[in-house]
Amino acid sequence: MKAIKIFLTGMLGLCLAFPVFAQSTDASRFDRGSYINKGDTIPYRFIFPQNFDPTKKYAMIIVLHGAGERGNNNESQLKYGTQLFLNDTIRAKYPAIVIFPQCPANSFWSNVKIGHDASGKITWTFVQGGDPTTAMTGLLGLIDQWLDKPFVDKHHVYVGGLSMGGMGTFELLRRKPEWFAAAFSICGGDNTLNAKVYAKKVPMWIFHGQKDSVVPFDHSSIMVAAIKAEGGNPKFTVYPNDDHNSWDDAFKEPQLIPWLFEHKK
Repeated sequence: MKAIKIFLTGMLGLCLAFPVFAQSTDASRFDRGSYINKGDTIPYRFIFPQNFDPTKKYAMIIVLHGAGERGNNNESQLKYGTQLFLNDTIRAKYPAIVIFPQCPANSFWSNVKIGHDASGKITWTFVQGGDPTTAMTGLLGLIDQWLDKPFVDKHHVYVGGLSMGGMGTFELLRRKPEWFAAAFSICGGDNTLNAKVYAKKVPMWIFHGQKDSVVPFDHSSIMVAAIKAEGGNPKFTVYPNDDHNSWDDAFKEPQLIPWLFEHKK
């Protein structure tokens, strides 16, 4: 394993102590960390389960944000989805370490090619293979670092994301299907030829708004078909009246967290 540095603030050390959070409902309940490798940095925020005991093992959930939340302030990535993971009822019933990494402003989770058609509309060309982006390289290292922690249950590791993060979720499954017990993608997409890598290995729940004007609905619907063609059985939830912000509805799905926890690697 490559040497890395991991910095944490607000706590004494991952294996020695854990943070005590006020019972607020804002981002302050997430502690801060940074993964640094060869000058590349992935800031992230994380929260431990209630009554965290470092001698026990816990599920881990990685949540990937969209393109609009890129940067290095280690805060913008918490804009969407945090309320689900801060819900005390959910946290009590489904204890998990939840991590929100932040993609650098000049990078992208997946190596999709972004262009524009004649009308100026964004086009997305998903790559079948290729080297990981700087952000994906850092993300892989960050997850690998956490998987080494004795309190992480490697049989219950989950990933999901929205928009760019949904695309990054598909790419993570292509690169490391052995890591994840289940995954969700909200208004994302992938190259259909990649489906064979993870179709039968990682259960997926895919969400998309049918009126999406940024990432076309077809990008999810064709992936559902491709995964089924390769022997998978993805869940597919369509929001007929949603535009690109289908994550608002997806994160309100009462069965999302229970569904993740149904799956074990």
